[in-house]
Amino acid sequence: MTFLDVFTAPIIMTSLGLLFGLILAVAYHYLKVDEDPRISQTEELLPGTNCGACGEPGCLPFATKLVSGEVPPSGCTVASEDDIDNISEFLGVDAGEQEKIVARLKCAGGKAQAFQIAEYQGFEGCRAAAVISGGGKGCSWGCLGLGDCEVACTFDVIHMNDNGLPVVDAANCTACSDCVDICPKNLFELRPVAEQLYVQCNIPLEGDTVTALCSAGCDACGKCVADAPAGLISMHNELPVVDYTSGLFNTDKLTKKAIERCPTQAIQWLELNQFNEQADEQERYS
Repeated sequence: MTFLDVFTAPIIMTSLGLLFGLILAVAYHYLKVDEDPRISQTEELLPGTNCGACGEPGCLPFATKLVSGEVPPSGCTVASEDDIDNISEFLGVDAGEQEKIVARLKCAGGKAQAFQIAEYQGFEGCRAAAVISGGGKGCSWGCLGLGDCEVACTFDVIHMNDNGLPVVDAANCTACSDCVDICPKNLFELRPVAEQLYVQCNIPLEGDTVTALCSAGCDACGKCVADAPAGLISMHNELPVVDYTSGLFNTDKLTKKAIERCPTQAIQWLELNQFNEQADEQERYS
C-alpha cells in the first residue's frame, strides 16, 4: 500500500458520505409530508394515557384520526366531558355520542361459593397459578382471585374484595381492556352498560356437576330461557346467551323475569353500579 492509498480511501468514503447526505437532504425537502399542526395540539388535549381504550395504540394515532374526521371526540372513553367539549370546539366538530362500555366478570364464584381442592402456594399471581393445576380451585373455569387484574388496571378501578373476587368500579371504568388482556381464564369482557342481563358464569357443564364445583354456577336448567321473551336467550355450551341484536331486549318486567327463577343467581340484572353492590353482598357472606 502506497502513501497515496492511505489518504485516498478516507477521501473517497467521505465524499460518498457527503453525496448520500446531499441526496437524502434533497429527497427530504421534496418528498416530506407536512403534518397538520392540529394533530399535536389535539394530542395535548387528550389525557395522554396511551391506554388503547379508543381502539388505537395511543393518543397520537387517535389524534390523527380525530383531525381527519374518522372518529368523534367522544371515542376517547378516558377523557372527561370538559375535555371532549374542548376537543370538539377546537376542531369545530360534533362531540358525538358513545355508549358507556365497562368491564364485566363472567364469574361470581368467590371463596364462599367455589369449592377449593387445594391451597395454591407459589408465585403470587393468577397467570402463575393457572399453570399449576388451575390454582387449586375446583372450578377450573372460574376466577383464581389472585388479583392480576387489580395490578394491571391502568386506572385503578379494580379491587379485590374479601371473597376473593375483583370488584369493578363500573362508574369510573374506561374500558381500557387491561383486565381482559391479563386474565388467564379470559373471564373479563367489555360490554355496554345497557346490556343489563348478564351471565356471571363460565362453566360449560350442567346440573349437579356444576353446583358441586360452585354454588353460584349456572346449572343449565334453562329457566331463564323459558321465562325471557321468546328468542332473547338461548343455551350454548350449557350456558345462557343473550341475543341483544334480536330487538327483544327491554328493561320492562317481562325481560327481568329471566333472573327470577335462576336457582343459583348465575344470571343477574346489572345496573351501572350494581356490580359493586353485588360484590359487597358476597363480601358480607364470605
